[in-house]
Amino acid sequence: MDEIMFEAFNKKDSKKFKSLFTKYLEWFQDNGGLLSFDTVFTNFSNMFTNENKQTRKLVNGTLEVHPIKDYGAIEIGVHEFRNMENGKEEIGTFKFLMIWKKQDTQWKIA
Repeated sequence: MDEIMFEAFNKKDSKKFKSLFTKYLEWFQDNGGLLSFDTVFTNFSNMFTNENKQTRKLVNGTLEVHPIKDYGAIEIGVHEFRNMENGKEEIGTFKFLMIWKKQDTQWKIA
């Protein structure tokens, strides 16, 4: 699911990307605190129209997935973001944690 989600991110496929999140999303950002579903997708919409061409790649060997009984799974790993800014490639590497909820046969980030 990580690969599916970030393929949509890298292709700026807003519809597919947004469909992988629950409507009750709780998005925690170190410098922004708790963000709502609407705020998160307003931010992504702005990012997807930006010319910086940001892409994300999972760092090999960092992915951990831990099941949560009767709910879904926790995903932990490290990812690298690349984008062009002022004609220069910027690269940032960050640790992440996502909680996936299984709803019927679909997996969504909660």
